[in-house]
Amino acid sequence: MDISLTILIISIMFGFLLGIITGLTPGIHVNNFALILVAISPFLSGIGFPPFYIAVIILSNSIAHTFLDIIPSIFLGAPEADTALAVLPGHVLLMEGRGAEAIRLSAIGSAGAVIVSLIMAIPMAFFFLKIYGMINAYIGWILVLIVVLMIATENGEYVEGQGSLVHLKFKFYAILLFFISGFLGIFAFDNTVLMQPLVKFGEPSILLPLLSGLFGASMLVISLMTKSELPPQQKNCMFVLPKKRIIRGMVTGTAAGSFVAWLPGVSSAVGTLLARLIVREEKDSMSSKEFMVSISSANTANAIFSLIALFIIGKARSGAMVAIDQLVKVSEWDYSIIILLLIVIILVSAISYFTTIYLGDRISGFLSRINYSKLCATVLAGLSIMVFMFTGWFGFIIFLISTPVGMIASYAKIRKINAMGVIMLPVILYFL
Repeated sequence: MDISLTILIISIMFGFLLGIITGLTPGIHVNNFALILVAISPFLSGIGFPPFYIAVIILSNSIAHTFLDIIPSIFLGAPEADTALAVLPGHVLLMEGRGAEAIRLSAIGSAGAVIVSLIMAIPMAFFFLKIYGMINAYIGWILVLIVVLMIATENGEYVEGQGSLVHLKFKFYAILLFFISGFLGIFAFDNTVLMQPLVKFGEPSILLPLLSGLFGASMLVISLMTKSELPPQQKNCMFVLPKKRIIRGMVTGTAAGSFVAWLPGVSSAVGTLLARLIVREEKDSMSSKEFMVSISSANTANAIFSLIALFIIGKARSGAMVAIDQLVKVSEWDYSIIILLLIVIILVSAISYFTTIYLGDRISGFLSRINYSKLCATVLAGLSIMVFMFTGWFGFIIFLISTPVGMIASYAKIRKINAMGVIMLPVILYFL
């Protein structure tokens, strides 16, 4: 494959800029832009961006997003499923005026995940190449085990004075959300033929209204319904965490994120759940900080290993990789292409690391000058229009149904990861 350095650099920077948009804008996810880029790929090819470079844009977007999405999670209280677990320790730091410290912890976790992932990439690839046949034979039951783990570890929001059995209530809510979202997913996937997009660029994806409603619009609506004040923040706030705990957080988070990248229907949010089990979230501040490093490492490692899994086993395990798989024939790649893409990941990660810290140090001053409610309303309107244009009336109805379903997690005080039943339940039923 002939590579144009100029077009490659433009693609990297364009993907990075999209990562800033998706990372900082509540309700907008990598999958939204990935699906749009696939849809308009004929147009982009016509102006000099062949499918491979569009894939580079999507990859750059997904990596940059994993660095920057912590900022709205901490400062705006607007987490996605992948960053929701980081909000509690991050919010504590924010309330102490140390929001910038939380951002730095997350950035070092994501950057460390890139380094650890590169070290683990070759042995992990060969390991899963050898055992994937066995895993595939039992993948339905592996997913069931993960769901059981999700439910079993759901303890809800702790409130002093609650009884010792209150955790059972939250587990029931988690089961309820999992199956409601799961049956919604089954219904949506079984009726994709009903989608009649107003603007058609290739095949419409039912994932757009499902994920936009569950993890985007639901959070935006809640943000519009609640008001919060940002306490004064310290300037240039550095973090204090022993190197041993930083490294441990990076390794455990990367291991968790890399593992779930090989499984269908499992997002990096599950990787953060595994990271939480490995690095226990305790009361002391050092454990909470290590926990944040670990969660961010899991998020970024999942994005990296999703690419490696696509190359090694030919299976797309994330929305971004599904888009890349539709654009290019990964089976025809050689190792030189993967090495090139890993270099792209390193470059985007380096830029994203410094950008995240830069914005984290200045975001509180910026937020004091904008109307957050208007921002949320604008993004919500944009999401609605986008869903309607690209998936038609049926997709829009699915979007409207998904939004209140996604709000259940916030009102029931449980993790939003339980709404991943929208994908996990149909996949489990398919394999079983």
